[in-house]
Amino acid sequence: MTHEFDLITLGAGSGGVAASRRAALHGAKVAIVEGRRVGGTCVLRGCVPKKLLMYAAQHGDAFAEARGYGWTVGETAFDMARWQASKSAETARLEGIYRQMLAGAGVTLVEGWARIAGPHTVVVGDRTLTARHILVATGAAPVTDSIPGIEHCATSDDLLDLAALPDRAAIVGGGYIAVEFAAMLARLGVQVALHYRDRLPLRGFDEMLRTACAAALQAAGVQLHPGAAPRRIERSGTSLLLELGDERIVAFPWVLNATGRRPNTAGLGLALDARGAVQVDAGLQTSVPGVWAIGDVTDRKNLTPVAIAEGRALADTLFGSTPRTVDLSRVASAVFTLPPMASVGPSEDEAVRAGHTVQVFETEFRPMRQAFVGGQERTRMKLLVDAHDDRVLAVHMVGTDAPEIVQSLAVALTAGATKAHFDRTIAVHPTAAEEFVLMREPVRTVAPPAATPAARLS
Repeated sequence: MTHEFDLITLGAGSGGVAASRRAALHGAKVAIVEGRRVGGTCVLRGCVPKKLLMYAAQHGDAFAEARGYGWTVGETAFDMARWQASKSAETARLEGIYRQMLAGAGVTLVEGWARIAGPHTVVVGDRTLTARHILVATGAAPVTDSIPGIEHCATSDDLLDLAALPDRAAIVGGGYIAVEFAAMLARLGVQVALHYRDRLPLRGFDEMLRTACAAALQAAGVQLHPGAAPRRIERSGTSLLLELGDERIVAFPWVLNATGRRPNTAGLGLALDARGAVQVDAGLQTSVPGVWAIGDVTDRKNLTPVAIAEGRALADTLFGSTPRTVDLSRVASAVFTLPPMASVGPSEDEAVRAGHTVQVFETEFRPMRQAFVGGQERTRMKLLVDAHDDRVLAVHMVGTDAPEIVQSLAVALTAGATKAHFDRTIAVHPTAAEEFVLMREPVRTVAPPAATPAARLS
């Protein structure tokens, strides 16, 4: 059977664009379908604008520190409307670059909403397209039905489009989106209350990072309410009422819904798991022959670089001469709170549960920049080492430049670095990163319970 295209990609986010361009580089005839703007969540309403807001929030700390370094700083004020206008211009510029990249690669852009009508068929409006392969890269979107009434609240998309900030705000949720925006908004002058279910924010992260995150948020003036996620939210005039589990009702002029994200799978006609994610095998194949899926729509490792890596690997497999898969066992990630945190490898609990006897190396200190001006911000670092073969299993850090430092160390862990390699590395002084090669004695050794299977992290 002759098809119009070799590949049709649904979704022009980072993963879909990367896969489409790589496939076209291999000589495939490719179409990409997008119902919104080209660039996807990360570029237009996620990672990039979020980090631009983080930079804005950092300036508040920098102005305060500058006085301690001898600068005279006049009156300061943050103008959300000016930031928003600059952000919109920047995301428009980036969208233009993405469109140029697709055109330059010879990828046909089809604008509209798609549905899969069969193993090789996609319908976009009144147009029917056929291809040997279909790739689903539609990403995810904020959950809007997690709590009765949560639909009245703003999402992260809405926050990044605000022209003015509220004086007071509640954030519902304890994940990375919740804590990132809590840290930023507090520094931009908003009184923030964080309501979440667990005892600490960032469930699933290493305990050190979770406790450090809670402490940093409190130091920034964020009111933490653990175990106090609202049961219901109602609108009353210009206020939103949060009904808490103890029958208390608290009112806020603005509430951010940060209760999670859900894969964009409506109308695709594919087998989904309990969370609505597209199910794939190790080769990214769905239950429908010729239909593949990558990135957040599969709800496995929901990070933009993962979607990009999966997309390129799939294109190489389908159209190149190098079939391959992506190893998700050591994917570095960052949480852009202030100060930021980053990790590569399992948490301490995860490593022990996987059957490792773990040597834990930790250090905590006040960085030089803070100490000089009497600041109280702390940097914390943690190495997890397999006690049997000396291999470094994980790196965790909270502190200035943590994402940059951990990104570099992720290369070492991917290469199989041991603690001995770290110990033989000469430090760069004075830096924070040098502490990772100066930790000599473990603070504790944790063995798995006797009943734990011998399965180990590869």
